[in-house]
Amino acid sequence: MNALELRAALSLASIFALRMLGLFVILPVFAIHARTLPGFDLALVGWVLGIYGLTQGVLQVPFGMASDRFGRKPVIVFGLVLFAIGSVVAALPGDIWTVLLGRSLQGAGAISAAVTALLADLTRDEHRSKAMALIGASIGLMFALSLVAAPLLYVSIGMSGIFAVTGVLAVLAIGVVVWVVPPAPAAPAGQATGARPSFASAVLAPELLRLNLGIFSLHMVLMAMFVVVPTALVESGGMAPDSHWKVYLPALLLSFAVMVPPIIWAEKHGRNKTVLLGAVALLLVSQLAFVAGIRHVASITALLFAFFVAFNILEAQLPALVSRFAPAAARGAALGVYNTTQALGLAAGGVFGGYLVKYTGIVSVFVFGAAMVFLWFIAAFSMREPLKRSAASANSRKGDFKHGLSQ
Repeated sequence: MNALELRAALSLASIFALRMLGLFVILPVFAIHARTLPGFDLALVGWVLGIYGLTQGVLQVPFGMASDRFGRKPVIVFGLVLFAIGSVVAALPGDIWTVLLGRSLQGAGAISAAVTALLADLTRDEHRSKAMALIGASIGLMFALSLVAAPLLYVSIGMSGIFAVTGVLAVLAIGVVVWVVPPAPAAPAGQATGARPSFASAVLAPELLRLNLGIFSLHMVLMAMFVVVPTALVESGGMAPDSHWKVYLPALLLSFAVMVPPIIWAEKHGRNKTVLLGAVALLLVSQLAFVAGIRHVASITALLFAFFVAFNILEAQLPALVSRFAPAAARGAALGVYNTTQALGLAAGGVFGGYLVKYTGIVSVFVFGAAMVFLWFIAAFSMREPLKRSAASANSRKGDFKHGLSQ
């Protein structure tokens, strides 16, 4: 990547990381804190945890479409303002309903589609998966950081302090968008003249349907797994919840190192489909192996490493492929649908995982996950390899990047 692309990738990944921190940071501690709030109810605890993802999922498509029409940066700034307001509301003294309102406002700043669309706008095809990999890595890092930091922050500054910190970070992120993120390139010709593609082209195109099935399955499996894995670490290894990061963090960090070579190889040789199918196959193997290995801490650790390698590769590849297959003037809408599908996968994984554990046992969660991944593999097998841009187009894009860098 050139300097402009690297600057875009790092700055936008930091903004995306803020979104994931807002989602993850209360997970390890809120169920404990909620018992101290007026109006405490177990059902409302679930709503507080889930409302963020729900409002994100509902609003991703409108925000993505707005970014196609009004520009990426204004939409991202607006979403960050909503996130900051939600953080302030959640930090206010009050009952559990106040926190619920704050969390819903945090999630209403649904900027993930606009951020990934802007990153796609600012990177060339041959470097897009590497740029998206930084966003994928930010998701894993925020998950790990939340597991480690949330209990310590809760003891030192309380839940209101945690929400206040996320609000301050949102304000700082606005500065990053305005002064650090490179200016967006000019709109495609079709977009400028009003010849806009239909919304259906961002939803019903066969390749996009395959990719949306993929992100739905990936995050459904992720959430269903984490209904089971924390309990398994307690029951099988006698690990207290505040020690689980000792399993998660090494597996995540090592997986980041392993994921990079396949992504580089795929981009260099035009073998994105091959690497995607390999990662899906590894995901399938990890789910099947969990059926036998969920009772032992050592096997859980090894299988989490395999899972995170596949997960991080796919987190990098899938949005990059969406940006390639989607019409340029509907890229924000396509990524909005993609991010909505991702949020729905998270919700469905939690619901199905909980019911499966309750009524059919732990092993059934991984059988269910393996079945979903197998269906995804069959669908992905007929995916076509995205075409490389012509040399003339590539040279034109390089000229655009040099011009943007000079600005």
